[in-house]
Amino acid sequence: MGVRLMVVDDHRLLAEALASALKLRGHRVLAAAAPSAGAADLVVSRAPEVCLLGTAAPAEPGAFDPIVRIKKERPQVAVVVLGPVPSPRGIAAAFAAGASGYVRNDERIEGVERAMMKARAGEAAISPQLLQQAFEELLHPVAKPDDEGARLLQLLTPREVEVLMRVADGEDTRLIAAGMAIAPSTARTHVQRVLMKLEVGSRLEAAALAARTGLLERAAAVGAVAAAAGTDEPEEPEGGAPPP
Repeated sequence: MGVRLMVVDDHRLLAEALASALKLRGHRVLAAAAPSAGAADLVVSRAPEVCLLGTAAPAEPGAFDPIVRIKKERPQVAVVVLGPVPSPRGIAAAFAAGASGYVRNDERIEGVERAMMKARAGEAAISPQLLQQAFEELLHPVAKPDDEGARLLQLLTPREVEVLMRVADGEDTRLIAAGMAIAPSTARTHVQRVLMKLEVGSRLEAAALAARTGLLERAAAVGAVAAAAGTDEPEEPEGGAPPP
């Protein structure tokens, strides 16, 4: 027996295409719509047996708010989420909101149909492959790419951050010393330390590295906070190593 269903997806054309395919397989499609503020209202008013809810970002906050509303007002409606390969958080969020299943949005129509039938029967509709992928990510999480700018910034003191900003602005040792009200020898020492910590051989390389990694923007923010707080460091003795 066919399923009374609705298809709600981020893209109306996809929703209509899926609805047409399911109609050809003997199911009764009450509506195919793009999600909006009224999508949950539409599902609540039509009361299908199953709602196929498409989402492009299952891990985003609020992605499954419509499910919460649907299950609150029409608990008998089984909601099956159609989404990309999800993170464990996305799967957990879908089921926590009240979904009865999760199906990849590139699944064959037969797979979608099986999920619909299981959901209508009160069973959890999720493929073993998706569960395996989710558990794999939980057990072996993929490391996020390093934020090189943040890492480099942690190597510098607030005073060295200010020095780097001035170096990037093209100031020489004399201007750095005057602008920071420190001795020229102290300015040279700070510059040398910045170059050493950034592992570069010249001021030009330091400026280029800072620009490439976003360190300049981060340094500007840190420098502003340090200036507002009146951060200061004791001056170095005369005789620091000259810059390259």
